[in-house]
Amino acid sequence: MEHFETPNETYKKGRGAQFNPSNRFEKLAYETELDIPQLEPENSRTEYIKVFPKTMINNVKSTDLPMDYSVNPYQGCEHGCVYCYARNTHNYWGYSAGTDFESKILIKQNAAKLVEEKIKSSTWKVSPIMLSGNTDCYQPIERKMEITREILGVMLRYRHPVSIITKNSLVLRDLDLLEKLAQDRLVQVAISVTSLNEDLRRRLEPRTSSIHSRLHAIEKLASRKIPVSVMFAPVIPGLNDHEILKLAEYTSRLGALSFGYTVVRLNGDVGKIFEDWIHKNLPNRAEKILSRIKEMHGGQLGDSRFDERMRGEGKFAQLIRQQVLLARKMFFEGKETHTFNLDLFEKMRNPQLSLF
Repeated sequence: MEHFETPNETYKKGRGAQFNPSNRFEKLAYETELDIPQLEPENSRTEYIKVFPKTMINNVKSTDLPMDYSVNPYQGCEHGCVYCYARNTHNYWGYSAGTDFESKILIKQNAAKLVEEKIKSSTWKVSPIMLSGNTDCYQPIERKMEITREILGVMLRYRHPVSIITKNSLVLRDLDLLEKLAQDRLVQVAISVTSLNEDLRRRLEPRTSSIHSRLHAIEKLASRKIPVSVMFAPVIPGLNDHEILKLAEYTSRLGALSFGYTVVRLNGDVGKIFEDWIHKNLPNRAEKILSRIKEMHGGQLGDSRFDERMRGEGKFAQLIRQQVLLARKMFFEGKETHTFNLDLFEKMRNPQLSLF
């Protein structure tokens, strides 16, 4: 059982990051030597900003990511996961990777329309599109905006394969669409679970769905014959790595078909944010955990090397890998996820083909 520090009055409850590092693209930064407390309310309200991008489908050029294309309906993520690699992308929009990332959410209002226009074009070659990949497509504002649901509607209409990864049980709202997609082998869902410890979840991922809700989502999806897998991500040595076998066993019994993982990597400003967080929440263990993370990434908190960054190196990375392999053998052997059906899309895009 983790023994967390009791937050003081300056700790922002319900937020992962506890400060805003400067934007790396800004040439000027204001600094002060005076110890002046931030004049920000403890539970600062989230600001939602509507934007209208020109493109939506991203070509993912990475050898260690299981996708060719991704779509992210939102920029920034209110879930506030303190370790999130996507934090650094908020700088490109003029915001900080810290509290800005989880409190200034950009809503891509025309996302579904752009996705439909792209896959209808004569140049598009069918390939599974992942919803999320950067920020969570089912973060809290999706309950109101329903942009992810609109995109799933487009995928169903054109019989286009789609995968989803999320930490939010809101995915169950769209069971009607997911069931229809699953009938034609057009969808796979991954639920990301980082711990079975709810107290750790609240600190590490403050505005995600509870562990109980995510486990229920796995069971519900499986019961409706919607292929569902589990992503144990990220594995943080000294913090949650001891849960690998238990989590694998539990989720397999709920109906998960596969068990994936990545190790934590803290690139750019995420390193500063995580260091601050762990010293405030687990001060007695902070340096030990940080040193183990560095040991997995050649002495650094971050890692940008393809094929190394997601799995790490060294003894801790090897121990994690061995436990995952054992977990798969013990609890997932014989289980299989379906391959995507790529044959239906062209017939829906070009109805004349169905005549031949």
